[in-house]
Amino acid sequence: MSVSPLDRLTPPFADLAEHATVQAGREGLAAGRSFWPHLTVLTAFWIYVALSNVLYANSMQASLSSMKIEHVFAAWDARLIQHLLLYPLFLLSMWRSLRTGWRPLWRAAPIQLLCALGFAVLAFPALALGTHLLGQGEHEHPGSSGQGWTDFLAGGEIPTWIASATNFLVTYGFGLALVTGFAFYQRLRDSQLRSAALERALTQAHLAALRMQLSPHTLFNLLHTIRGQISWDPPAAQAMVVQLGDLLRRLLSAGEREFSRLSDELQFVALYLELQQKRFADRLTITAPAREDTPRAWVPSLILQPLVENAVLHGLAGHEGAVTIRVEASVSAETLTLRVLNTIAPGRGGSGDTGIGLANVRERLAVQFGERASFEAGPADEHLWRAQIHMPLLRDGPDSAARPDVGAAL
Repeated sequence: MSVSPLDRLTPPFADLAEHATVQAGREGLAAGRSFWPHLTVLTAFWIYVALSNVLYANSMQASLSSMKIEHVFAAWDARLIQHLLLYPLFLLSMWRSLRTGWRPLWRAAPIQLLCALGFAVLAFPALALGTHLLGQGEHEHPGSSGQGWTDFLAGGEIPTWIASATNFLVTYGFGLALVTGFAFYQRLRDSQLRSAALERALTQAHLAALRMQLSPHTLFNLLHTIRGQISWDPPAAQAMVVQLGDLLRRLLSAGEREFSRLSDELQFVALYLELQQKRFADRLTITAPAREDTPRAWVPSLILQPLVENAVLHGLAGHEGAVTIRVEASVSAETLTLRVLNTIAPGRGGSGDTGIGLANVRERLAVQFGERASFEAGPADEHLWRAQIHMPLLRDGPDSAARPDVGAAL
């Protein structure tokens, strides 16, 4: 059973949509798994916090010492140990916070608050432990001595503990805001990358659909051309069938690529016109640039085929006279101009500007180049029809055809 182009194009987009849905549903889990990229940010933030706290405590104690007030702030090495002890707890709390996320808020908010309070309330005991490990005792910080713990249990150190917890709660809040903002930036960047990938996939699928539309259209007209030869010149028809086979091989090969060399495109056009000329030998005259005169450039695959096909049909319609078809290619600055001209019968100037082929050309140029390319078709004078394409000159192959607005999104 045959498969339509739409059926061939639908599964990849269904897979992409399903993947995007699954990723959105596991946002919290993905954030937890991507914790390691946040480690550098959190570590740098914590180093800043430790240095600022140590420098602040030292400067304040120096000012108080000048007024004969000693041992209000713990020594710098005890505070350094405090921050070293709190560092793994800080990372653990942030990891849990990222895993939890903020949706739904009624369930996430209590967990986030517990993480923040659990970290903040342990700051003062960490300082006391640091003082104790250094053996500084009650000479450096009252909370480190046995008497200090007795005072603490009696309520003497609770205000200090609350002040410390409040300070580190604010610090935790800044750290959480920083890592949440960084995670949001990463999701935004990933979203832009996925959007650009989907846009490229859509463009490729759109172009594939246009090429699928073109192939049977061309084949249909060529088969009718050969059919006209079978009844009165079988040998010529057989030769044309051989040429048609060569043409179809080239057609299938070109249909798998977005771009091809201009010389190959003109060779394909020449083969098509040769088939048409065998049928209308007494009426059709063909002029095309020699291979050595062809500009070295890349063009969208099969972009000229609809134009020459329209020139044959439009030029021969409505009269029995001779028709001349001329194909031209020229370069001006960084613009490539492709032009197909054909003679027409008087009064036929407005009958060849519509149809599948020309609409195909307009749409492909719009998809691949946007406003950087243009296409126009219409009478140049009473006896001449002109179809003309202006597009960027692609000297370096298909990679140079990337649209700037897609690149800027990345």
